[in-house]
Amino acid sequence: MARILLLGPARDAAGRRHDELPGRTVGEVLDAAVARYGTDFGAIVRVSQIWLNAEVVGVDEALGPHDEVVVLPPVSGG
Repeated sequence: MARILLLGPARDAAGRRHDELPGRTVGEVLDAAVARYGTDFGAIVRVSQIWLNAEVVGVDEALGPHDEVVVLPPVSGG
């Protein structure tokens, strides 16, 4: 299980800030999150940066037992 931290619109779409999800890679954890939270959440994930332990990574990155995956959607300011 990996811890996932959801920020901004990702948190709003999921209805929670963090969760624990199964997966051996970042992509598997994100797939589990989309399955749990739905297509609106999936659309946000597709445009988000994905971090693993404070570093930007790809979906093929392997996970360890204490890793944290962060979904960081784009932000706009004015």
